[in-house]
Amino acid sequence: MTDLGAHVVVVGGGFAGIAVGRGLANSSVRVTIIDKHNFHTFLPLLYQVATAGLEPADVAYPIRTIFGGAPNIRFRHGRVRQVDHGANAVVLDDGSRLDYDHLVIATGATAAYFGIPGASQYAMPLYSLADARRLRNRLLLALEDADVRAERESVSLTFVVVGGGPTGVETAGALAELIAIALRRDGLRLDARRVRVVLVDLADRLLTAFPESASRYAARELAELGVEVQFGRSVVAVEEGAIRFADGERLETAAVIWAAGVTASGTLVHGLAVAAGPGGRAGVGADLRCATGENIWAVGDAAAIPSADGSFCPQLAPVAIQSGRYCASQILRVTRGESTTPFVYRNKGIMATIGRRAAVAKLPRGGVIRGTLGWLAWLGLHLFYLVGFRNRLRVLINWTWRYFDWPSGPRLIVADAETAE
Repeated sequence: MTDLGAHVVVVGGGFAGIAVGRGLANSSVRVTIIDKHNFHTFLPLLYQVATAGLEPADVAYPIRTIFGGAPNIRFRHGRVRQVDHGANAVVLDDGSRLDYDHLVIATGATAAYFGIPGASQYAMPLYSLADARRLRNRLLLALEDADVRAERESVSLTFVVVGGGPTGVETAGALAELIAIALRRDGLRLDARRVRVVLVDLADRLLTAFPESASRYAARELAELGVEVQFGRSVVAVEEGAIRFADGERLETAAVIWAAGVTASGTLVHGLAVAAGPGGRAGVGADLRCATGENIWAVGDAAAIPSADGSFCPQLAPVAIQSGRYCASQILRVTRGESTTPFVYRNKGIMATIGRRAAVAKLPRGGVIRGTLGWLAWLGLHLFYLVGFRNRLRVLINWTWRYFDWPSGPRLIVADAETAE
């Protein structure tokens, strides 16, 4: 017996959820995508919004518009509060219920604070468009406030980025460039030598997923931008206006930017009655179905997806996209009465940009490209995956202008950013 015309509910409109929707578009199943935002966010470019390189609208696209040509897909703006396994239904915050034949959890992940006191309260994560807008406000307000104080006293500013992975490296580099251009073109009365960007990490090198040659290159490029990279630093507390390290140092800060890792704990999967995987992710089988039910699937950052070597797939956008597409194909197989096949992740490499004209890319077979060539490869890949022709065009024009001469940029303090969800 097949469940032709089945209702598939997809919770989450990120890379994985959108990929599921695209895989089911114009098929014989009904699809409802639920998200607390009515737009899809291109997460890899959030740091550029936070450092005033791009506008928020450049990295967001309405979910309804993405699926406007697919009559079998509907979007529901809301937040799922609970999954009623017995009734095969999800309950939203407004109390409404949606029945499902198949449920796909694609809720992504959130910042991991590792139980460090004050980190969740005072550090600034970078995992949503609202996070990026808040951080941009904080950075620009700190510069403006320091400019006022500089009239009567010597002013020092220190921005600390916690985490030496791609997000931390990209954010630190972009922040150093933002400060340099703001001092040079905006008439701020600050001594550039007293404005610091400090990148700290517990590891002994940056970008530990890359070869050591790429780590050394990233460290050199950041140093040229004026970023102070400090290894072996263990954060023990974050306070309002300061950060504390295990060696006893207390460093006063204008902002602490948290790029130390992600977790699924605190998201919808954390409350599901499913087997738990690392980082709070939902444990799934080889076909991405949760062990607790034949009709519940988890994809992307929300799922602990097993890989061929016995480990788990990394929480990266390519994994989210591939697992979302695969999940859609398997749901269609089930509706046709066919058996599922195991998911196989195809590693296409990883990338990180360090600044204008500088990036590193680790190729699938282990090779590394860097410098301008790496930056162009990074640019091309991100433009390819960015949703919406308008967004691609705006970002391409922005980056082209930026390549030759840093543009004036949207260095705007938006009053409602602090209250945005």
